[in-house]
Amino acid sequence: MSIAENVAIIKNNIAEAAIAAGRKPEDITLVAATKMNDAERVRQAVKAGIDVCGENRVQEMLEKNEQGAYAGCPLHFIGHLQKNKVKYVVGLADLIQSVDSLELISVIDKEAKKKNICQDILLEVNIGAEESKSGFSPLEIPSILSEISTYSQLNVRGLMAIPPICVNPRENRPYFEQMMQLFVDNSGKKYDNVRMDFLSMGMSGDYSEAIACGANMVRVGSAIFGARIYK
Repeated sequence: MSIAENVAIIKNNIAEAAIAAGRKPEDITLVAATKMNDAERVRQAVKAGIDVCGENRVQEMLEKNEQGAYAGCPLHFIGHLQKNKVKYVVGLADLIQSVDSLELISVIDKEAKKKNICQDILLEVNIGAEESKSGFSPLEIPSILSEISTYSQLNVRGLMAIPPICVNPRENRPYFEQMMQLFVDNSGKKYDNVRMDFLSMGMSGDYSEAIACGANMVRVGSAIFGARIYK
């Protein structure tokens, strides 16, 4: 099936999941995870109606941006961000979803200050407490938000998570539900630069389950572009 056909199916699935959860389909943001897809394929996805382009790799993002791949579409960085590559991402990505340490927060703030901008970020939560994954523990989030309130060049816009890999999408429900509770618990924080607008969770295999549990942003790659072929 074509990219356009896949996007249409996914948007329909999103609408059904949102309505079943008593929510509006237009309140769910579809982020196309464009890793390992060239500029032309990204342009096809944009034309098909995705809401956001999401890149995992800095070099890919820079190359495709030069080729105009993201024209007319917001750009998010959704992969692990190394501190020495922050300078390339700040100001180019509308939202950095994968902020996973205080060190990274400090570097992003300093780079944003150099560029005289405020950078929007999400805090990545290691909701499954997996040693192989980065991110804050749920218990750390309140203190991290308090710490971030002292940074002048950052805006926290919500939370992001990648639950453990499960065979059955429903197995991720407990993690999604924990994330939703964490999101709600921290939505009332009264900091000038913290607004809990986005709960980013759910990917190609489980985005409907994530929406059922409260996600308002899903990151979908292979269901749009087909399985990635790693060389």
